[in-house]
Amino acid sequence: MKKILIVNGPNLNLLGAREPAIYGHNSFESYLPQLRADFPDVKLSYYQSNVEGELINKIQEAGFACDGIVFNAGAYTHTSIALLDCIRSIACPVVEVHITNVHKREEFRHKSMISAGCLGVICGFGLNSYKLAVEAILAHISESGTETTEHTTVR
Repeated sequence: MKKILIVNGPNLNLLGAREPAIYGHNSFESYLPQLRADFPDVKLSYYQSNVEGELINKIQEAGFACDGIVFNAGAYTHTSIALLDCIRSIACPVVEVHITNVHKREEFRHKSMISAGCLGVICGFGLNSYKLAVEAILAHISESGTETTEHTTVR
């Protein structure tokens, strides 16, 4: 069974309550059961933190044990070289995700500090962006023949 970790950064714990006109009315926790149902053969784990160092610790921990990481770094996307370095240091692919189309928003949101370390970027499809990211990771694994097992990458 493939293992994919979903990591949400700062303020994403407030989805559903935070600016619903921008981010929608559903919490991530209410969406997660549907996402898991869409991928019954994948173990989807979830982690959220508002603290940059905790995000780094979790990604480092999972980066050698999971087959992929779906990562919404929130505002850290635009500021964190430390998260970029972390992503570049792990074995599994990371897909950067944003609920909104960041290119239709404020200018400062147009630049991602982490995308250079990621397999790809998906933005603007609401919570469905997470589903698209899981599909991208699974397709990448299938195409590359790479599967990450505990502390080892098998090709």
